[in-house]
Amino acid sequence: MESLASVSTPSIAPSTEDIVWEVKNIALVIGRTERQTFHMLSAGHLPAKKIGEKWVASRRKLLAAVLGETAEAKGA
Repeated sequence: MESLASVSTPSIAPSTEDIVWEVKNIALVIGRTERQTFHMLSAGHLPAKKIGEKWVASRRKLLAAVLGETAEAKGA
C-alpha cells in the first residue's frame, strides 16, 4: 500500500505571490492613489473581491485590467 506522504496532489490554489491584499497595496500595483483605488474597487471597475473588511485581488488580473484600460484609451 502506498503511503499518503508519497502521493502527490496537484496544487489547486494560485500562487500566493499573485495575491494582493488591502487598498493601499492594490493602489501601489496599479499606480493610483488609495482614494482613487477605493472608488474603482467600490464601483466594480477592478477585478477584486472584498473579504470581510479587506479587498483582495490578483496582481496579474489587476495589471491586465489597467494595461487594457490604458491601451483602449490610446486607441480612442
